[in-house]
Amino acid sequence: MIYIVEDDAGIRELECYALRSNGFEARGFADGAAFWAALSAGALPQLVVLDVMLPDEDGFAILARLRQNAAARRLPVLMVTAKTGELDIVRGLDEGADDYLCKPFGVLEFLSRVRAVLRRSQGHGTAPVLRFGDICLDDAARTVTAGGAPVQLTYKEYALLQLFLQNPEQVLPRERIMQEVWGTADLLESRTIDMHVRTLRQKLGPAGDVIRTVRKVGYKLSAQAPDTPEGL
Repeated sequence: MIYIVEDDAGIRELECYALRSNGFEARGFADGAAFWAALSAGALPQLVVLDVMLPDEDGFAILARLRQNAAARRLPVLMVTAKTGELDIVRGLDEGADDYLCKPFGVLEFLSRVRAVLRRSQGHGTAPVLRFGDICLDDAARTVTAGGAPVQLTYKEYALLQLFLQNPEQVLPRERIMQEVWGTADLLESRTIDMHVRTLRQKLGPAGDVIRTVRKVGYKLSAQAPDTPEGL
């Protein structure tokens, strides 16, 4: 089941029709209140398609509540909205959206994004506890410690660290990082990686030194000292 939270009836019906015509179950909601009522009354959906500009609670607020909810924080979210500014897109992705589709959009692109988000959400199994050096990530509790001290991370910082911890001593190209953490292969936005790596290192303190820059390629988590000075 896919839930669609969209106040424009025409768009909501189009999305529901496209999904149902392609083998998905879909249910639409015109506002946040109806969505929360359905969420509390039954099983979690496979995916939420979420508009930003809603008549009561906006999409960013709904997304934040989902990511703070123990039962729903892993629920995949595809934001579909007319708010196409870079800051809006970055905000949505940083606060935990799995992908961000701007209006107007084609039905084929919409279906492709839905399938891609579902594939990524189904393929990201991980060990409950990941450790490397002084860093420990407990995915069941969704906590991170560095040198025994708790570290508060944003949703995307957490996903980035988890990707590094799942692939120790492996070079992760920027394309793969963008695809797995931000759901896009568009390297025009790859400076987002650099900003997140910088803040992640700062939050981890001395333990963050194991996140190495691989020049012109990407990053890796490594206990080995770099051959050349780090750039970021």
